[in-house]
Amino acid sequence: MATRNDTDIVSALKKNAENGFRLLMAKYKEPVYWHIRRLVVSHDDAQDATQETFVRVFRSFLQFKGECSLGAWIFRIATNEALRIVERRREERLSLDDPEAGVNTLMADDYVDYGDLEAVKLQKAIHSLPTKQQLAFNLRYYNELGYDEIASITNSTAANVKVNYHLAKEKIIKYMNSTD
Repeated sequence: MATRNDTDIVSALKKNAENGFRLLMAKYKEPVYWHIRRLVVSHDDAQDATQETFVRVFRSFLQFKGECSLGAWIFRIATNEALRIVERRREERLSLDDPEAGVNTLMADDYVDYGDLEAVKLQKAIHSLPTKQQLAFNLRYYNELGYDEIASITNSTAANVKVNYHLAKEKIIKYMNSTD
Protein backbone atom coordinates (compact mmCIF):
# COMPACT_ATOMS: atom_id res chain seq x y z
CA MET A 1 0.00 0.00 0.00
CA ALA A 2 1.43 3.38 -1.00
CA THR A 3 1.94 5.93 1.72
CA ARG A 4 -0.93 8.36 1.73
CA ASN A 5 -0.67 12.04 2.46
CA ASP A 6 -2.46 13.46 5.48
CA THR A 7 -5.18 15.12 3.39
CA ASP A 8 -6.14 11.75 1.90
CA ILE A 9 -6.14 10.15 5.35
CA VAL A 10 -8.36 12.88 6.84
CA SER A 11 -10.78 12.57 3.90
CA ALA A 12 -10.86 8.79 4.27
CA LEU A 13 -11.50 9.08 8.01
CA LYS A 14 -14.44 11.40 7.36
CA LYS A 15 -15.94 9.08 4.73
CA ASN A 16 -15.35 5.74 6.44
CA ALA A 17 -13.72 5.82 9.86
CA GLU A 18 -12.59 2.18 9.74
CA ASN A 19 -10.88 2.41 6.34
CA GLY A 20 -9.44 5.83 7.14
CA PHE A 21 -8.05 4.54 10.40
CA ARG A 22 -6.32 1.70 8.55
CA LEU A 23 -4.59 4.27 6.34
CA LEU A 24 -3.65 6.33 9.38
CA MET A 25 -2.19 3.29 11.13
CA ALA A 26 -0.25 2.27 8.02
CA LYS A 27 1.45 5.66 7.93
CA TYR A 28 1.87 6.49 11.62
CA LYS A 29 2.00 3.31 13.70
CA GLU A 30 5.74 2.68 13.36
CA PRO A 31 6.94 6.32 13.64
CA VAL A 32 4.72 6.87 16.69
CA TYR A 33 5.93 3.66 18.33
CA TRP A 34 9.60 4.64 17.89
CA HIS A 35 8.94 8.19 19.06
CA ILE A 36 7.38 6.86 22.25
CA ARG A 37 10.00 4.13 22.62
CA ARG A 38 12.83 6.67 22.53
CA LEU A 39 11.18 8.47 25.43
CA VAL A 40 10.06 5.57 27.62
CA VAL A 41 12.73 3.01 26.56
CA SER A 42 10.71 -0.08 27.53
CA HIS A 43 9.13 -2.00 24.65
CA ASP A 44 6.10 -2.92 26.79
CA ASP A 45 5.55 0.69 27.87
CA ALA A 46 5.98 1.87 24.29
CA GLN A 47 3.43 -0.66 23.02
CA ASP A 48 0.93 0.36 25.71
CA ALA A 49 1.42 4.07 25.04
CA THR A 50 1.20 3.55 21.27
CA GLN A 51 -2.05 1.63 21.63
CA GLU A 52 -3.48 4.31 23.93
CA THR A 53 -2.34 7.00 21.48
CA PHE A 54 -4.32 5.49 18.63
CA VAL A 55 -7.35 4.84 20.82
CA ARG A 56 -7.30 8.55 21.72
CA VAL A 57 -6.77 9.55 18.08
CA PHE A 58 -9.73 7.44 17.00
CA ARG A 59 -12.01 8.69 19.80
CA SER A 60 -11.11 12.34 19.36
CA PHE A 61 -10.71 12.60 15.59
CA LEU A 62 -13.81 14.76 15.27
CA GLN A 63 -12.05 17.31 17.52
CA PHE A 64 -9.14 17.58 15.05
CA LYS A 65 -9.59 21.02 13.49
CA GLY A 66 -6.56 21.06 11.22
CA GLU A 67 -4.85 23.88 13.14
CA CYS A 68 -1.65 21.85 12.82
CA SER A 69 -0.75 18.94 10.59
CA LEU A 70 -2.35 15.56 11.27
CA GLY A 71 1.11 14.20 12.04
CA ALA A 72 1.84 16.93 14.58
CA TRP A 73 -1.54 16.31 16.24
CA ILE A 74 -0.88 12.56 16.48
CA PHE A 75 2.66 13.10 17.76
CA ARG A 76 1.33 15.53 20.39
CA ILE A 77 -1.04 12.84 21.66
CA ALA A 78 1.79 10.28 21.55
CA THR A 79 4.11 12.65 23.40
CA ASN A 80 1.50 13.17 26.12
CA GLU A 81 1.08 9.41 26.51
CA ALA A 82 4.85 8.92 26.72
CA LEU A 83 5.20 11.75 29.24
CA ARG A 84 2.59 10.13 31.48
CA ILE A 85 4.87 7.09 31.70
CA VAL A 86 8.00 9.21 32.09
CA GLU A 87 6.36 11.18 34.90
CA ARG A 88 5.61 7.97 36.77
CA ARG A 89 9.30 7.16 36.63
CA ARG A 90 10.63 10.65 37.29
CA GLU A 91 12.44 9.58 40.45
CA GLU A 92 14.47 7.15 38.34
CA ARG A 93 15.66 9.93 36.00
CA LEU A 94 19.34 10.84 35.92
CA SER A 95 21.00 14.06 34.85
CA LEU A 96 24.08 14.66 32.74
CA ASP A 97 24.64 17.74 34.89
CA ASP A 98 25.10 15.60 38.02
CA PRO A 99 28.37 13.64 37.89
CA GLU A 100 27.29 11.64 40.96
CA ALA A 101 24.05 10.49 39.31
CA GLY A 102 25.49 7.24 38.04
CA VAL A 103 24.69 7.82 34.38
CA ASN A 104 27.06 5.00 33.45
CA THR A 105 24.72 2.48 35.10
CA LEU A 106 21.71 3.52 33.01
CA MET A 107 20.56 0.59 30.90
CA ALA A 108 19.31 1.10 27.38
CA ASP A 109 16.70 -1.30 26.02
CA ASP A 110 16.86 -4.06 23.41
CA TYR A 111 16.69 -1.70 20.43
CA VAL A 112 20.26 -0.62 21.21
CA ASP A 113 23.03 -2.81 19.83
CA TYR A 114 25.14 -3.36 22.95
CA GLY A 115 28.05 -4.29 20.69
CA ASP A 116 28.04 -0.70 19.44
CA LEU A 117 29.42 1.16 22.46
CA GLU A 118 28.88 4.55 20.82
CA ALA A 119 25.16 3.82 20.34
CA VAL A 120 24.85 2.71 23.97
CA LYS A 121 26.63 5.85 25.13
CA LEU A 122 24.37 8.01 22.94
CA GLN A 123 21.25 6.40 24.39
CA LYS A 124 22.53 6.95 27.92
CA ALA A 125 23.14 10.60 27.12
CA ILE A 126 19.71 11.13 25.54
CA HIS A 127 17.82 9.42 28.36
CA SER A 128 19.65 11.55 30.89
CA LEU A 129 18.43 14.84 29.40
CA PRO A 130 15.59 16.86 30.89
CA THR A 131 12.30 15.96 29.20
CA LYS A 132 11.96 19.12 27.05
CA GLN A 133 15.49 18.72 25.73
CA GLN A 134 14.97 15.02 25.11
CA LEU A 135 11.77 15.72 23.15
CA ALA A 136 13.37 18.45 21.06
CA PHE A 137 16.43 16.31 20.32
CA ASN A 138 14.50 13.14 19.48
CA LEU A 139 11.93 14.84 17.24
CA ARG A 140 14.61 16.81 15.40
CA TYR A 141 17.35 14.18 15.17
CA TYR A 142 15.36 10.97 14.68
CA ASN A 143 12.11 12.21 13.15
CA GLU A 144 13.76 15.07 11.21
CA LEU A 145 10.92 17.45 12.04
CA GLY A 146 11.18 21.23 11.72
CA TYR A 147 11.24 23.51 14.73
CA ASP A 148 7.72 24.81 14.05
CA GLU A 149 6.25 21.31 13.91
CA ILE A 150 8.10 20.28 17.07
CA ALA A 151 6.77 23.43 18.75
CA SER A 152 3.25 22.40 17.75
CA ILE A 153 3.78 18.89 19.14
CA THR A 154 5.26 20.10 22.43
CA ASN A 155 2.95 23.12 22.92
CA SER A 156 5.97 25.41 22.82
CA THR A 157 7.47 27.99 20.51
CA ALA A 158 9.98 27.40 17.74
CA ALA A 159 12.47 29.58 19.63
CA ASN A 160 12.15 27.44 22.78
CA VAL A 161 12.50 24.26 20.75
CA LYS A 162 15.69 25.61 19.14
CA VAL A 163 17.11 26.44 22.56
CA ASN A 164 16.21 23.02 23.97
CA TYR A 165 17.64 21.25 20.92
CA HIS A 166 20.86 23.25 21.13
CA LEU A 167 21.24 22.58 24.87
CA ALA A 168 20.55 18.88 24.35
CA LYS A 169 23.04 18.67 21.51
CA GLU A 170 25.74 20.43 23.54
CA LYS A 171 25.19 18.13 26.55
CA ILE A 172 25.26 15.05 24.34
CA ILE A 173 28.44 16.18 22.59
CA LYS A 174 30.09 16.89 25.94
CA TYR A 175 29.01 13.50 27.27
CA MET A 176 30.07 11.64 24.11
CA ASN A 177 33.51 13.27 24.25
CA SER A 178 34.01 12.39 27.91
CA THR A 179 35.85 9.24 28.90
CA ASP A 180 33.98 6.51 30.71
